[in-house]
Amino acid sequence: MKPIMDAHIHLDMYKQKEQETILQEMESYKVEALIAVSYSLLSCKRNLELHKMDPRIKVAYGHHPEQDLPSRKNQEELERFLLSNSGTMVAIGEIGLPYYNMQKTNPSLSLDPYVHFLERMIVIASQIKKPVVLHAVYDHAPIVCDLLEKHNSKQAHFHWFKGDAKTVERMIENGYHVSFTPDCLYEPEIQELIQRYPIEQMMVETDGPWGFKGPFANQMTHPKMIHAVIEQIATLKKLPVDDVYQQIYLNTKMFYAL
Repeated sequence: MKPIMDAHIHLDMYKQKEQETILQEMESYKVEALIAVSYSLLSCKRNLELHKMDPRIKVAYGHHPEQDLPSRKNQEELERFLLSNSGTMVAIGEIGLPYYNMQKTNPSLSLDPYVHFLERMIVIASQIKKPVVLHAVYDHAPIVCDLLEKHNSKQAHFHWFKGDAKTVERMIENGYHVSFTPDCLYEPEIQELIQRYPIEQMMVETDGPWGFKGPFANQMTHPKMIHAVIEQIATLKKLPVDDVYQQIYLNTKMFYAL
C-alpha cells in the first residue's frame, strides 16, 4: 500500500463509533487525509468541529442538491458561514443539481432555483479562490459546465461522475477532475470512463457512508477500499500500480492545495 487520500467522504454522517474507527485506522491503511464534504449548514458546522479535532480531516462546506433548497434566510446564513470560515476549508461542496430527486421522486421539480443557488456558490468559490466539489450527472452535467465556463471556474471536481461522451470530452478539455469510487470494480459504465479520462485529472473517493456491492457488499464503507480502486484503475489503464498511486496522490494534493 502507498499513501492515499479519500477525495470525497461524508464523515459527519457516520455514527460516532464508525468515525472513531476510521480515524484510528487511517495510519494503518496509509490514508493521509479525508476530504469531508458537507450536506447542509448543520453538516458544515459538524465538519468544522471534526476538522478542529483532527487536522487530517480537510473540510468542504456546501449544501447537497438532492434535497430541498435552503430558505432565503438559510442561504444567507450559509453564505456568511462560507465567507467567515474560508480559512478552514479546502473547497465549497457538495453542491450541484438534483438529478436523482427529479428522476425518482419529483419529476416536476423546477430546476431554475437550484441553478441559481449553484451559480451563487460558484461565484463565492471564485471570490475566495476555492475549488468546487460537484454533484452533477447525466443531463445536468452540461448545465453545470455552462456555469463553470460562464465564470471561468477551472477548479472543479465532479465526484462519482456519470455522463455522455460529449460532456466527458468537454470536461477533459476544461481540465476538470473526476473521482472514482469502489463501484469501479463492478460497474462497466464507470470502467469505461476510467479508460477514457486522463489519469492526470483523476482522484479516488468512497462517498461514505454510501454502501457498495460486489466485493464490498454488507461492509461499512471505509477509506481503505480506495486501495482496490487504485489497483483497478491501474489494471484498466494498463499502468504500473505504483505510478497510479503517485499520480492520483499528487492530483489530490495539488487540487486541494494540501
